[in-house]
Amino acid sequence: MNCVLQGGLVYLDGQFIRGSVFIRDGVVTAIGDGVPSPTDRVINCTGRHIFPGFTDVHVHLREPGFSYKETMATGTLSAARGGYTAVCAMPNLNPVPDSMPALQTQLDMIARGAVVRVLPYGAITRGQQGSELADMTGMAPHVAGYSDDGRGVQGDALMRQAMLEAKRLGKVVVAHCEDESLPHGAVNDCAWARQQGLSLNDPASEWAQVKRDLKLVRETGCRYHVCHISTGQSARLIRQAKQEGLDVTCETAPHYLLLDDSALQDDGRFKMNPPLRSADDRRALVEALLDGTIDMIATDHAPHSAQEKAGGLKNSMNGVVGLECAFPLLYARLVKPGMLPLKRLIDLLHHQPNRRFDIDTALAVGKPANLCVWDLDRPVRIDPEQFVSLGRSTPFAGEEALGACVLTIADGRIAWQEETP
Repeated sequence: MNCVLQGGLVYLDGQFIRGSVFIRDGVVTAIGDGVPSPTDRVINCTGRHIFPGFTDVHVHLREPGFSYKETMATGTLSAARGGYTAVCAMPNLNPVPDSMPALQTQLDMIARGAVVRVLPYGAITRGQQGSELADMTGMAPHVAGYSDDGRGVQGDALMRQAMLEAKRLGKVVVAHCEDESLPHGAVNDCAWARQQGLSLNDPASEWAQVKRDLKLVRETGCRYHVCHISTGQSARLIRQAKQEGLDVTCETAPHYLLLDDSALQDDGRFKMNPPLRSADDRRALVEALLDGTIDMIATDHAPHSAQEKAGGLKNSMNGVVGLECAFPLLYARLVKPGMLPLKRLIDLLHHQPNRRFDIDTALAVGKPANLCVWDLDRPVRIDPEQFVSLGRSTPFAGEEALGACVLTIADGRIAWQEETP
């Protein structure tokens, strides 16, 4: 692909410069001033921002096994529409990628259907059952790390063994922290949930396992990453671990930064795991984002069928979608009010996840083009019926946001381009 993105504001080396991005055979050849050749396709980017492609380290693409929820094609197109050029796919699939033969099934589907880069996680335990370790060695060359996302590894000894194996292999343990010995129901333990007679989720079910795992990290020295933290106490424990010098990172999701349990409605689009927490927890997460305790923002994009999300908070499946609306919401709610600099948001969505998971999608001369182009002045309304994802369930449906992705180029190919009238 030969093209020139002409006249945009390009985010390069921590600064915005006005210029053009020249791409030849899918590779960035120059950034700055220059004249397109007669054979170049010129894309006018005047008044638009050009960012390095975002990376989401926590998505559920549902294939193999659950293509009625999402396919590799629809999930990665959804990512591209949101400005993402790389995603890390969780292993709660059928078959679970707990060995090389099972993982190969997923790798083949990625090769056939993905329009952005997909890095799979291998399971920590066989079948994600928490009884014995998966074949971590066999999968190591092909995975971003290891996770049993969807449930926590309950056994201390098994988690310690997993950490030692991951350390030997130079990989990250990516932990869904949930202590199943504590109340871990559908909704945060709050007055409204009690009035509705809903099953309650004790915040300690998250942070107690974070605390357990950090103890094991001290013993093993492994690289450790905590998924979707939702409680202030989890943030405080991770902050302390970082001060000790432990090799620990964490993520949170847009819904935990922007919503709390006061927003709950008896609707499946508000059911996710972990659940929305208290206003105090939300404020603590924003503080942790601002002080660097939280390293990155990941959507936990988790599509389900309409029927699976039609059972209210009691009977719907856990999970909401987020790839297509994450940036517009974060930009509108955190950047525009002055809480978070735009450069810092790009760091959270690109540089930090790439650094942690050894992903190279840098916007740089000599590299394959991985970038997204945004019209940041365009108001948008979150309309799930316009999503390209098969999933439609989001707590932000109907909300106003700001910014539209008009073009995404992933590994030198156009993965998403907005249709022009």
